[in-house]
Amino acid sequence: MSTISFTVNGKPVAVEAEPGTRLLTVLRDQLRLTGAKDGCGKGQCGSCTVVLGKKAVRACVTPIEKVQGKQVLTVEGLAENGKLHPLQQAFLDCGAVQCGFCTPGMLMTAYALLLRKKKPTREDIVKALKGNLCRCTGYLPIIEAVQQAAGEMRR
Repeated sequence: MSTISFTVNGKPVAVEAEPGTRLLTVLRDQLRLTGAKDGCGKGQCGSCTVVLGKKAVRACVTPIEKVQGKQVLTVEGLAENGKLHPLQQAFLDCGAVQCGFCTPGMLMTAYALLLRKKKPTREDIVKALKGNLCRCTGYLPIIEAVQQAAGEMRR
């Protein structure tokens, strides 16, 4: 067992884990942050996406030792002081939330995009979300929500 120290949603944490333990396992089982979902377990569906530093990563294939000393943001950390993040609000406004299973991963992937690009094009959004699977929405409301949030975040 090793002690891994990192920051999650702005709070420092230290966890005990075997090398190679998945970040997703630590988030869900030890830290009780269940927003990131365990969809495929192979990094293919995007439902486990979190932001590591400023990059969207698949928590189901990220070994816990990769987060030592780094910042991790999960969907639970998007809202501040009880107020939804503009991206979360846009998902609601645009009907981008259906069953909700993919939503946390979509939000975190979109958030990482908006950290890099304040004015993403539709193509930028489609490209960023290509690794996030959704079986309900048909993607159009999701793309619209990211466009709306980008506008709100620039104000």
